[in-house]
Amino acid sequence: MEKLRRVLTGQDDEEQGLTAQVLDASTLSFGTRVRWFAICFVAGIVCSILGTALLWLPKGIKLFAVFYTLGNIAALASTCFLMGPLKQLKAMFEPKRLIATVVMLLFLVLTLCAVFWWNKKGLAVLFCILQFLAMTW
Repeated sequence: MEKLRRVLTGQDDEEQGLTAQVLDASTLSFGTRVRWFAICFVAGIVCSILGTALLWLPKGIKLFAVFYTLGNIAALASTCFLMGPLKQLKAMFEPKRLIATVVMLLFLVLTLCAVFWWNKKGLAVLFCILQFLAMTW
């Protein structure tokens, strides 16, 4: 269990300096982290599925875009509980992940803009597809 904890928190056989240990310290226990990870991840899946179900209602495209985007944000937040928010942000903005992170965040915003300000349903669906692709990239 200790090996799993070290791998999930990014401390796999690496010595950290005192400053890094202080910055990465969290008051949450490992069990609490895993519990909240599961809660956020399931909430993200439920929001995405609910958004997809609401797509078929009249004027459902707005609800779809909002719930799908909230689902992706909840899925992102879930990994913050495992790694910690600081370590999550550092990992997201590493040079090899920078483009994927910026593209994903851009499509999160563009999806909501397409629905609420531009009133372009097709564009909103396209941006949701691109959100999915950026998240898997």
